[in-house]
Amino acid sequence: MEISQLDRALDEVFDQAVVYHAYTDYMCDYEVVVYATADPRTGIRPAHLRYLFKCCVVAEATTALSPDTWRGSLDEGLTDPESGLDLNGYVWAVRWQALYPGAQRIADSRRAQEWAERVGIDFHEVRIEMNGHNLTLIFSDLEVTQLPMGYAPYRVTEGR
Repeated sequence: MEISQLDRALDEVFDQAVVYHAYTDYMCDYEVVVYATADPRTGIRPAHLRYLFKCCVVAEATTALSPDTWRGSLDEGLTDPESGLDLNGYVWAVRWQALYPGAQRIADSRRAQEWAERVGIDFHEVRIEMNGHNLTLIFSDLEVTQLPMGYAPYRVTEGR
């Protein structure tokens, strides 16, 4: 993917909702699932978009919340969609995070360059900032697809 395409793909989901992020079940790629909406007057229907960061060699997730917010959000009721909305603290139960302040490519990333030199293919570094977590990903390519209704980010197989 060209740099301009990567930057555009990241810009297109600014301030949308991240509903899932993790390594894929085959553990090579990292996926971020975004619920993208627009003003209903535009006629653009909401969609779940899968941002698949291919050959992801680094995936770091850190909290975006302050220690004070964590301290006030320890009640397990905040993980329950029924009772959590009536409690004070960060409501984990909403099961999504605002993609704000957004995602951006780190230009001239030394870490990405080191991986490119070691592996022999291009790598990029992206910083994804949300209201609950921050992600740093180092990967070789990005594939963006619209997901079908009912998509599950994992497959349950016999013997697991």
